[in-house]
Amino acid sequence: MSTKAGTQEGVHAGTVRITYRQAVHDAMHEALTRDPRVFLMGEDVGCYGGTYAFSKGFLEAFGPERIRDTPLSELGFVGAGVGAALGGMRPIVEVMTVNFSLLALDQIVNNAALYRHMSGGQFSVPLVVRMATGAGRQLAAQHSHSLEGWYAHIPGIRVLAPATVEDARGMLWPALLDPDPVVIFEHAQLFNMEGDLPQPFTADIEHAIVRREGSDVSLITSGGSLWKTLDAAVQLATAGISAEVVDLRVLRPLDLPTVAASVRKTHRAVIVDEGWRTGGLSAEIAASITEHAFFDLDAPPVRVCGAEVPIPYAKHLEDAALPQVPQIVAAAMQLMGRTR
Repeated sequence: MSTKAGTQEGVHAGTVRITYRQAVHDAMHEALTRDPRVFLMGEDVGCYGGTYAFSKGFLEAFGPERIRDTPLSELGFVGAGVGAALGGMRPIVEVMTVNFSLLALDQIVNNAALYRHMSGGQFSVPLVVRMATGAGRQLAAQHSHSLEGWYAHIPGIRVLAPATVEDARGMLWPALLDPDPVVIFEHAQLFNMEGDLPQPFTADIEHAIVRREGSDVSLITSGGSLWKTLDAAVQLATAGISAEVVDLRVLRPLDLPTVAASVRKTHRAVIVDEGWRTGGLSAEIAASITEHAFFDLDAPPVRVCGAEVPIPYAKHLEDAALPQVPQIVAAAMQLMGRTR
């Protein structure tokens, strides 16, 4: 994979088959090894090895000073991470699930995101907050939402959504080098996914990337929806429709040049977002497309989003509440003036 913004090209020197979970584990292990200022804190990250086994073996390898189990208080331990970052450390704070991060919004939004501005540039908060996001595991409404758009609304933080093993492996270290806070959303449906990790792998926290080239319609997405969108592109190809798939992967700041370049090529856009439609990230992307590429559009942008309901527990209702491949295919075919 080239490090050039917005493209995926070149021949890898080699690849290693790895799971998304292992990629996150290895990224943290590398960071802890490379920089003594890095430490990990969160619920069950130590003795238990992490709720999702991301930090298995870390307590034995790095000790309790650097692998810190915390009380069940997101407000408290995220706040401690902010303080540690202000003091010169490089904390990785793990929040078990995105819904629980709402308990720490004051620390992330009113403190971490604002210190540089409110101090006139005298202070920075080099904090990384990682959290599981997304639905599909029958964990009901309080453990399943996709609130990335909420965080992408906030100036002062960088928001990442790694959807591949390469991004899960490569994004953490540059995030730790960022002098300002970075929030990383890891979709829980991806944890067991296997993928090929290029050797060497890239580390880009600046740009969107085209995952599949196409000429008829741009499918724009991120996170857990990427793989459904790629599946939809394959189905569309069988119907003679060439779909380009753009993985945003950086939700703030959005890489609008890569998105606009794709739309200028295909003249149509479908935005796929597991989050809610109203006031969501999909609306921002649609508005940005109309602002930057309006005269290149042959049809208005179409959005495929999560249903405007709390995520249900029952599997068939949960599936119905989420964007699925048939919906993405239908939206693209509608833009092309085609029916199935």
